[in-house]
Amino acid sequence: MDRGPGDRRRWLLDGLFATALLAIGLAGTAPAGLNQGVHAGPVAYPPVVVAALALAVRRRWPLPTLAVVVAATTGYLMLGQPYGPILLSFFVAVYTVAAHLPVRTAAVAGAVALAALALYVFAGVRPPGAVGLMPVAAWVVVPFAVGVTVRLSREAAARSRSDEARRLADAERLRVAREVHDVVGHGLAAIHLQAEVALHLLARRPEQAEAALTAISRTSKEALDELRVTLTVVRREETTDGRAPVPGLAQLGHLRERLAGAGVPVTVETTGEPRPLPVAVDLAAYRVAQEALTNVLRHAGPATAAVRVGYAPGEVTVEVTDTGRGRPAPADRTAGSGLAGMRERVTALGGTFDAGPAVSGGFRVHATLPTGEAT
Repeated sequence: MDRGPGDRRRWLLDGLFATALLAIGLAGTAPAGLNQGVHAGPVAYPPVVVAALALAVRRRWPLPTLAVVVAATTGYLMLGQPYGPILLSFFVAVYTVAAHLPVRTAAVAGAVALAALALYVFAGVRPPGAVGLMPVAAWVVVPFAVGVTVRLSREAAARSRSDEARRLADAERLRVAREVHDVVGHGLAAIHLQAEVALHLLARRPEQAEAALTAISRTSKEALDELRVTLTVVRREETTDGRAPVPGLAQLGHLRERLAGAGVPVTVETTGEPRPLPVAVDLAAYRVAQEALTNVLRHAGPATAAVRVGYAPGEVTVEVTDTGRGRPAPADRTAGSGLAGMRERVTALGGTFDAGPAVSGGFRVHATLPTGEAT
């Protein structure tokens, strides 16, 4: 079975680590015996070699590795050999089981390892007796605790990454839904009103009905083009055909024509010196105007509307007023889209948003967006 680069790298690192422990074991066992007044005979080295080399597959097969290392270490100690580098191999094997296996499985394996070492405590060539239980237990408990801590930390980090990925995915879905709502909702609202006009005029004034049907055709094409561009931007692909620009305040003229075709006269007024805006700000400002005018189509009744765009140092403002009924959209239309969607767009960019009945009648939507320029 082919293995990926990550697997091969782990195999290599574990092999190098095992080789290093083997070198330490071969070089350090005899000096360790001299320090303890115990001669490390020839029988000491085979267990040292087996325990060290077993670690080359420790992450691939943690339990078999631990079994081999425990058997080698227990045999080494039962033969009366000195405490030495072989214990490093034992510590690493216990740690690996705790760090890579479920706690219950690792705990059972650790208990078996402790029981095996208990044979040495009471039945070895030079058994330490009951006084040796405490240090022998520490040989198992300490690396086991370190391994469990590392595993829990690793799992917590993985959960955090998963939660962050899920949050980003949810935010992306909300953004896509908002974009599609703004594009499709506005286009369908205009098409609906134009269709109503065409049906009303079809029998009595067919020439005017034809104009309404032409407006429907134009509006639907523009909405489809804008939806195509929106989805392209969402996929982070570059548009190469240039048939429809990314929406921004420069398209307010087209928006005004679309509303006029649906029977809602719209005036557009600009104050200050128009200038290029950050893409996100330009899009948000346009969407505020678009959604506010869509609400005029849907809910204001017979009305006119005015859009005022103000360019000031460090910010741009968009205000939409109408002469309609002065009531906001129904609550079920504002939750998550509509007015709520406009507010989320604006506040996400650090701006302010306000919507409500205008003092002079009708309804007013006002948004201020920072442009991030030095003032």
